[in-house]
Amino acid sequence: MSDKKIMGSCFCGAVQLEVKGEPTAMLYCHCKDCQAWSAGPINSASLWSPELLEVTKGQEYIGTYNKTEDSCRKFCKICGGHLMNEHPGLKLIDIYAVILNSFSYKPTIHINYESKTVSVKDGLPKFKDMPEEFGGSGATMPE
Repeated sequence: MSDKKIMGSCFCGAVQLEVKGEPTAMLYCHCKDCQAWSAGPINSASLWSPELLEVTKGQEYIGTYNKTEDSCRKFCKICGGHLMNEHPGLKLIDIYAVILNSFSYKPTIHINYESKTVSVKDGLPKFKDMPEEFGGSGATMPE
C-alpha cells in the first residue's frame, strides 16, 4: 500500500480530511439517489477502506443523512458541501472524488447505468446495477 496522503475538504473548508494509500475502486455512479443528492447526473465515486480516512478538522460539523441502511451520506453542517457516503454492507466509504485535492481520478466502470440521465460513450463497462463483487447482478449494458 502507498503512503501517499491526499487532502480534501468541504466547500467552505470547515471540514478537512486526509486519505492515505489507494482507493479500492474508482467509478461513475448513475443511481437516482446520487443524482438527487448531488443535483447532477453522475457521481464521481472513489471507494476507500474506512481505516485509510482521517478527518483532520471539523468533525463536529459533519452531519449524516441515511435514506437507506446501505448508505450514510456525510455533509458539512455549515456549507452543506457533500463529503462522503459510507456503505456499511460493502465496508467501504465513497469519498467524493471532486473534493480531493490533486487526486488522480481514473474511473474504470459505470454503475447503475440503467438509471442514467446522460449517456456516456467512453469505452468503460456499463453495469446495469452493480458488479457481482459489490452485490449486484453483474449484468452490463451497451453504451
